[in-house]
Amino acid sequence: MLLFVGAFFAAVCGIYWYLSNETSGTMMLLGTCLLGALPGGYYYWWSRRMRPRPEDDPEAAPADGAGVVGAFPGSSIWPFVLGISAASIGLSLVFGLWSAVFGFVLATAAVIGVIRESRRGGLV
Repeated sequence: MLLFVGAFFAAVCGIYWYLSNETSGTMMLLGTCLLGALPGGYYYWWSRRMRPRPEDDPEAAPADGAGVVGAFPGSSIWPFVLGISAASIGLSLVFGLWSAVFGFVLATAAVIGVIRESRRGGLV
């Protein structure tokens, strides 16, 4: 679906540029095309490299899916803190670059927290 969105907006972008010869609308449509094509291409690339899962086989039995499902990381506050720091840095462009100091301090703390948590090990 994402590749279709990218192809559709690529065609619309070409038609728009040809008919209007206007750059700003063309660039926005090109960005929209990339918003569909980049994740769609990534998903397509990974889908070709993944081996089939038992739930994808219509002839599979319930026993085929038994066993370890996967390893999942424990809950952590640091991704939330990193998101808040990114928002703070973004808002500093509106309210003044002096307020970016708080965002960078928070981002540094979040990165250090993620590194310390990942070195601990655990069930990951």
